[in-house]
Amino acid sequence: MALNDTLDRVDADLAAGRIPVARQRLRGLVSSYPHEPAARRRLAEVYRLYGDAAEAGRWMYLEEDRSPEETAAFEERYANAVRLMRAVAWRGTESDAPTTFAAGQLAAVREAASEIVGRPVTWDGLVEVKEDARQISPLTDALTGIGCLLLTAVFLGIWVYGLVSLFD
Repeated sequence: MALNDTLDRVDADLAAGRIPVARQRLRGLVSSYPHEPAARRRLAEVYRLYGDAAEAGRWMYLEEDRSPEETAAFEERYANAVRLMRAVAWRGTESDAPTTFAAGQLAAVREAASEIVGRPVTWDGLVEVKEDARQISPLTDALTGIGCLLLTAVFLGIWVYGLVSLFD
């Protein structure tokens, strides 16, 4: 369904008091058209009807005329850049952004997320990134391996002791 047709249906849903249906339609639009500011703005309006400042801030995050209170609530709810990056629900690159302001916001969040993860991340590659991903040192790998070997030796010893006890 085309963007404008769905926005018309959203208007009808809101006029009829079907706010949850309008919200679902708008979430689908943002998913299908992540670069379209109209769908994001309308979704923020719906969350304002719910009184959810953090979600309103989430969907207005790329807009220059956003509310500082809603933005702060959004940034507080999604406490680190990796979570923010996922919540913004962007696909593509910053160059796909409709405004210079949006491109700057997207770049800042992506760079901060890259610092947390310890390697460059992209908007499309974020799915595979774990929030608390950290570099694992060779020492950590070695200690983990030694621990596994010791645990295996203990269980093997218990098993052998059990067999010996069984046949005694």
